[in-house]
Amino acid sequence: MDRTLKGRHVVVTGGSGALGGAVLEHLVAAGAEIHVPSGQAVPPRLALADHPQVHVTAGIDLRDEDAVVGYFAGLPQPWASIQLAGGFAAKPAIETSRADFLAMMEGNAVTAFLASREALRRMRGAGGRIVNVAARPALVPVGGMIAYATSKAAVAALTQALAVEARADGVLVNAVVPSIIDTPANRRAMPGADHGSWPKPAELAEVIGFLASPRNSLTSGALVPVYGVA
Repeated sequence: MDRTLKGRHVVVTGGSGALGGAVLEHLVAAGAEIHVPSGQAVPPRLALADHPQVHVTAGIDLRDEDAVVGYFAGLPQPWASIQLAGGFAAKPAIETSRADFLAMMEGNAVTAFLASREALRRMRGAGGRIVNVAARPALVPVGGMIAYATSKAAVAALTQALAVEARADGVLVNAVVPSIIDTPANRRAMPGADHGSWPKPAELAEVIGFLASPRNSLTSGALVPVYGVA
């Protein structure tokens, strides 16, 4: 395992999900000091919550600007920030309310924006890496999930625009673009699907880990498709 993250501080939002667990495991093995903000009132039961390299802070609403600003301001100098937090909802346009639409924008785009912005603020002059998570429907249109697809398209646009702004500070900004991730929840929701073709959390963690590491010295502004073999 590459240890180029040893001693470096990495923020991971959404660390309690299936992908989050795989990313934390990868980063722990790479030697990172990992900071996980959680919106829950008490720290979530992460698989690695008791690991000495994992530092969980409860009560951080990633949709709240003041909360995110205060959280990042109180961290040691971050090397990387990985935005995994988000949600999914599937409704066609004519059944999607304004509240539905805004909920997806807040949960996916606003959380990624605030965390990315504050990470960049702390990284200016020191360099670093920012990694977001878009989604295949943002790039390859499908029906029935208008709010989700739009919010993830916003994450993709955010990533590419921020990469341009961050270039002068030596901060590389990228996003992975998964299709349906092979998680227990997705298997339950789609029991008849070809689960073997879905990208696995550990596989995505490898890509995210590379983009967040010093080994990535060139790639910025990329939307990296990680669709699996589907």
